[in-house]
Amino acid sequence: MNFLDKATLSFMGASTLALMVMAVAVPIDRTAYTPDAEFLPPDAVPEVVSAEELQLNSVKNGRPLYTVGALLKAFSRINYDFHAVRNGKRPVPRLFVNSLPKDMRAIRVVERRKELFFKSVLPLVLQVNDEIRSDRARLVSLRTARANRIKTSAADRLWLAAMADRYKVDRDELTEMIRRVDIIPPSLGLAQAAEESGWGTSRFVIEGNALFGQWTVDNDQGLVPADRDANKTHKIKAFDSLLDGVRAYARNLNTHRAYRHFRSSRAQLRHGGSVLDGLSLSADLTSYSERGEKYVESIQNLIRANRLEKLDRAKLSDEVVHLNRKVPNAGSET
Repeated sequence: MNFLDKATLSFMGASTLALMVMAVAVPIDRTAYTPDAEFLPPDAVPEVVSAEELQLNSVKNGRPLYTVGALLKAFSRINYDFHAVRNGKRPVPRLFVNSLPKDMRAIRVVERRKELFFKSVLPLVLQVNDEIRSDRARLVSLRTARANRIKTSAADRLWLAAMADRYKVDRDELTEMIRRVDIIPPSLGLAQAAEESGWGTSRFVIEGNALFGQWTVDNDQGLVPADRDANKTHKIKAFDSLLDGVRAYARNLNTHRAYRHFRSSRAQLRHGGSVLDGLSLSADLTSYSERGEKYVESIQNLIRANRLEKLDRAKLSDEVVHLNRKVPNAGSET
């Protein structure tokens, strides 16, 4: 054996010994890790505008104000023209209001109060619908992959499990999940929000961002209705933001057994290639209120009187809103 062979064997022996020492000192981590569930890309999660951002330097007695005037001024800065939006001439600005001003009742002119309410709530409804569309598209893609016998990834399986829990359906029932994961027509969302919150003036929306009057039996959260019967224990569910309230409203319609006919009618419209029509779908919401048919009639009258059906085709703008950036004035506030 020559010198080179001896050197090679010595090196290999030393390397093997070093590996054995490392194996003992640093054992292999055999823990199984699951990938994180992915729900929305970061740019799909809106930055909710806080009261502080809408104060616009309004101060009284040393305290900043969050008022109707501040909100109107914010909408004016970004040239938010509701009439142009309703007529399909402009997209809806990405301004997501955290809560409604506490002085909504101070607006004496009914039409001005209604317009401010619609301008505040419409972007929220459209944002929630965009989130739902994203989830729905992913579900359809996964169903197609399964039909083609393509193996579902670990990340997708985890995501499906979370979606199944959220929408109260078995993870393997993709068709039923897709049936539930669908949008709420903006006309319907706006009409119900107006009806349930008194055009943004009710105590429930002012104190708890509760636009849709959803009940809860949670003892820790919620607002007690003033006219609640003594033998009742329900409360009106409160939310951290208006956006959270809209999300909960959509999930309620998409999961509760009381609205299965609503989901069935929506699926039929979807299958026929029609625009999801809030006016017709409202007929399936008799269970939403103890008023039954009278409630549906009120919602339909709201949609017709305010021409809200035109908003079922409304879309959010692709541009990000910056309240602190001055923009050209496109006209006076109407």
